[in-house]
Parts: sequence; C-alpha cells; structure tokens
Amino acid sequence: MHGLMQRTPLLLSSLITHAAENHAGAEIVGQSVEGPIVRSSWGEVARRAAQLAGALSRLGVREGDRIATLAWNTPRHLELYFGVTGIGAVLHTVNPRLFLPQIEYMLRHAEDSFLFFDISFTDIVAALAPKLAELRGLVALTDRAHMPALGLPNVLCYEDLLAGEADIYLWPRLDEDAASILCYTSGTTGNPKGVLYSHRALLLHSFCAAAADGLAVSCLDSGLVVVPLFHANAWGLPFAAAMVGAKLVLPGARLDGASLFSLMQTERCTFAAGVPTVWFGLFDYIDRNRDALDLSRFCLDRILCGGSAAPRVLIKRFDETFGAFLLHAWGMTETSPIATLGRLLPKHLGLDREARYDIQSKQGRPVYGVEVAIFDPEGQRLPRDGRAVGHLKVRGPWVTAGYFKGEGGVVLDAENWFDTGDVATIDADGYVTLTDRAKDIIKSGGEWISSIELENAAVGHPDVLEAAAIGVSHPKWVERPLLLVRCKEGKVVEKQAMLDFLADRVARWWLPDDVIMVEELPHTATGKLSKVSLRKTYADYLLKKAAE
Repeated sequence: MHGLMQRTPLLLSSLITHAAENHAGAEIVGQSVEGPIVRSSWGEVARRAAQLAGALSRLGVREGDRIATLAWNTPRHLELYFGVTGIGAVLHTVNPRLFLPQIEYMLRHAEDSFLFFDISFTDIVAALAPKLAELRGLVALTDRAHMPALGLPNVLCYEDLLAGEADIYLWPRLDEDAASILCYTSGTTGNPKGVLYSHRALLLHSFCAAAADGLAVSCLDSGLVVVPLFHANAWGLPFAAAMVGAKLVLPGARLDGASLFSLMQTERCTFAAGVPTVWFGLFDYIDRNRDALDLSRFCLDRILCGGSAAPRVLIKRFDETFGAFLLHAWGMTETSPIATLGRLLPKHLGLDREARYDIQSKQGRPVYGVEVAIFDPEGQRLPRDGRAVGHLKVRGPWVTAGYFKGEGGVVLDAENWFDTGDVATIDADGYVTLTDRAKDIIKSGGEWISSIELENAAVGHPDVLEAAAIGVSHPKWVERPLLLVRCKEGKVVEKQAMLDFLADRVARWWLPDDVIMVEELPHTATGKLSKVSLRKTYADYLLKKAAE
C-alpha cells in the first residue's frame, strides 16, 4: 500500500522560487570583476535567473545541453546556477586555474554549447575559442561598457542578453533524476573525469547542508563563500542558502587576506567557508597588521573548512582570535561534496580546549545520507575502533555512480561502495580521521607514516606558513619522509630546530630524514599541495645524498 502524498519532483528551480517568494530581500553581496561591490538579493537573483532562462531558450538551448562557465564567485555566476539548471540544461563549472590543455580537454569532453566567462579570463578564452569550433557562442559576464575586444565571432554581452527578457519564467517540471551540474575532478593523475549531479541528489544534499547537524545554514546567517563556485558546487552553499534565505557574500577574485578580512568585518559574516590555505593567508595578514586592526566588530561564529586537512594550529587560531568554531568537513567532488562533518557530541561539551581541538582535528562523522566504512586490501570491512587503518569507501544518494561518458570504467563494487582513494580510521563514535591519500602515504620499512600528521605538526611551529611531507626513495627502508617547509615572511627555521620541534609531536621513527626550506610550494588548481610534482622533483634526493 502506498502513502497518499503528492509527487513533487525535487528540482533546483524550487529553491530559487522559494527564495524569491519567502526571502526576496535577503542580501547577495559580491565583489565584481569590474571593481565595485555589487549589492543584490535573492529576489533579484531570481528575476535575473528567469531572464537568463528566457535568453538561453531563445538561443536554442535545450534540456541536457551543457553550458560552461569560467567565472569567480559573483552574483552573475550565482544567477547561472539557477538560470541554466532551471530549464533542464547542465551547468559545467570549469576551474580556470587548470592548465590550458586541461580546460580545452574538459570543454571538448563535455561538448559545451556556450561558454560564459568573466572578463578577467579573456586571455584564456582568446587562446581556447579558436580550437573549439563546436562552441555556439561566448558570453562575457559584464556590461556593454566593459566588453573585451576579443575579435572572435559570436561573442555576446551578458547584460545585453538579459535586457530584453521577461523577469518571470515558468520553470519546467523536469525529471528529478535529470542532470543539473557537471564538475570535473582536478585530474592530477590523468585527464579530469566528469561528475554529473542530478537535481534530486543536489536537493537532498541541500537539506543536509542546511540541517543543524550539517552546515547549520539559516536565514540569520551572513556567509562568506570563499570556496569557489567552480569547485564541487561551492560545497552546496548556494543551494542551501537559497533554501533558507541566508545572506551570501561573494569575494570574486579578491582572495587575499586583506580583502577577506574587510568583507568579513563589513558584511558582519557569521560563517565563512574555504580551504586551509586561504585561512593561513588571512592570519598572515592579521599577524602583520595586528596593531592597526579592529577585531571587535566581527560576528564570526564558525568556519567551514575542507579540501585538505585543517591543522590543529588553525583550529586554535580561529578559537582564540574570533571565538569561532572550525567545523572540519570532508568530502570530494564525487560526494557532492559533503560526506562527514566535525560536529561535537554531548559528551564533548565539557572538554577543555585542547581536548576539544583533538575532536575538531578529525574529519568528522558521516552525515545522514552517506555511509562510510574502511576496508583492508582484500576487501574485508574493518572495525570502527579508531585503530584499524583501511581504505575509505562511501555510498549514498549524492555519491557518484560513475563518471561522465563512462570514463574510468566501473567505479562501484558489488555492494555499491565507492573507493575514495583515502586511507583512514573510524572510531566507535563514527569520527573519521584521514591518515592520508592512498597515493601520498609514506611506506617506510613496511609501516605507514601519515604525511598529513607530519605536515600539521610542522605548521604548528609559529614561524612556519606551510609544509609538505613526501615519501622519497631510501636505500634501506624503501621510503622515508622528506619535509619541505615554507616559512612566514621574514622568518627562518633551521633544520635541527624543526626536528627538535617535531620530536615530541610525532613518533620518533616518523621524523623526516631531512628538512628543506623553500620559498614556495606548488599547489594544484584546487589549492591543495601538489605532491605529484614534489615527488618527481625529489624522488632520488635521499639516494643522491647517501651516495655523496
């Protein structure tokens, strides 16, 4: 016997309709590419998304067509999130930090029909467009006064495109399993692979993000979204914010510490979301300008941090500087992306700060909708005892079932588990602690050394800005850890001083065989340390040193 409930498809268009009807005045504040701060609202975003939908329909865009973006976090990019997906087309958010050949590959592979771009990426578009004959048009996300001189055919102005359209659009009743957004993985070990999200998956994910034990986004919030709109749907924040009518603050291309500090203060942000690298930049700015800064006007309650493991020192800095709780999150493009969140349990509320930091340093517990488990190399499930280390696998309604166009082949096992490529432990309360990426873990004499724990220990040094630990060849132990350290401006840390600092923070046999001070460390297009390039550069470092 079936229940007698209405069958309403779970569609992203329902979010912008709800926001327009119930939270029209809630602000959307954006740093424009042209320069000024732009103030919009959910009502305005809804009207302009409707105009965009009309323009796309007039241009012949049909359900399933892919529409690419090369754009920062701005109100215009947010409008694309709803205008494109609302008509049944697929929004393909492209990471502009990737190498040109990777961007070209993704645009070809996705078979995008139109490319919308911020004018700061004009050079990228000028280099790529002549190679992409299948593109039907280019749209510059600007007004007529700032149109770039590309000298290419079929270049349209976004504001002109919207100007002639009605600001009301009757969103079609799509199949909730229809594709909505296409995001590609970073492709560090081969060509990027596409993750194709459905309306249903992203709407369910939005409920999770808005929930009190999720990201706890509400209409009382003002959220600084530093995580890019081109990176795994900005962790679902655009959709969760529309669901509850939260204010969003979009920093555009200005991601330096000074700009983020100003926005957080001026816009009275209650939360902010971004990767650890961004927050280290913020604190570097604060440290260099502390006497001139007023921290009393901040309303910061929590920081949503993911992308890579948040070091303990970062958790402590936010607590001591702002009284803000760093909410550690873990997920990946393939999980839409939220899979685990570092919420505290009732038994943790009486802990002292240091003990609480221990809990916050973990990657958190699985949210409802996602199952997590660890397995040994033979595929046997391992216990949740906080000691067993295994390959982390996930499954759930917003976890990928395969990559776009079948790239990578079958990615699920017989029980629908997706192998994340991470190595982890899970304790009795369900808290996941990432030991490492399977490809990054250091295997020394048959034992595993966590590069993540080594790095987090190293950045705990007050003069260290960033650190990378990699496994390099060793004549006896097969691999040993090598630590590369980038110091804060004007600071120097000697090798022995770093080893002494680490000595009571990690196991003795984990101590790196050498420490190298560097001016810069390479990063991937998503802001993570590029250990692939570091391993190539330093693969034989210890072997050569031993031979000297």
